[in-house]
Amino acid sequence: MNMKLQDWPDQDRPREKLLARGAQSLSEAELLAIFLRTGVQGINAVDLSRQVLQNFGSLRGLFAASREDFCAAKGLGNAKYVQLQAVLEMARRYFQETLLRKDVFTSAQDTRRFLVSQLRDEPNEVFAMLLLDSQHRLIAFKPMFFGTLDAASVYPRVLVKTALDAKAAAVILAHNHPSGVAEPSQADRLITRRIVDAMALLDIRVLDHFVIGDGEAVSFAERGLL
Repeated sequence: MNMKLQDWPDQDRPREKLLARGAQSLSEAELLAIFLRTGVQGINAVDLSRQVLQNFGSLRGLFAASREDFCAAKGLGNAKYVQLQAVLEMARRYFQETLLRKDVFTSAQDTRRFLVSQLRDEPNEVFAMLLLDSQHRLIAFKPMFFGTLDAASVYPRVLVKTALDAKAAAVILAHNHPSGVAEPSQADRLITRRIVDAMALLDIRVLDHFVIGDGEAVSFAERGLL
């Protein structure tokens, strides 16, 4: 018989454990159990969380699941889907706000982590831009173009106008490869050159272009492609 959480020793209950030892001490199933709050008939929240993680493969798999797949899982549904999307969006905005306080150009790893968190799990190609001031501090992150699984239509004049409107002195470009392979394509190189040339006409520097794959990011600058 599945033991109810209230029958567990205090030190083993996820909420009490978090309060006593901190969130980092909890397993993924325990963290998810706090989010779910309750189990289903005959299954407590922790064991339900283990089942959910097994079904989706990981927390990342759960976070990236479509609404249909998410809501079809036992113990989940529309209300939990809405809550999860809100939590994920708050985390993205927190990460962006934290990055706003940093010197992006001298913190390449922070830039990489931020771009991977924003673009890695997008099902379609997204072309985005980091707008920077004259000190290379972040003004804003702007998703600009949205494409199919294969390509996005990118218009340099729209990027230039966006940079001008934001009074940006420099930009960092980024787009994802939904295939998971971060290797820049010939098309990526060609469009990057067009954007660099268009920005240069107005003295706006393109500092880098990151291609985001499955948890990795390839830098044009580091490859000597700019």
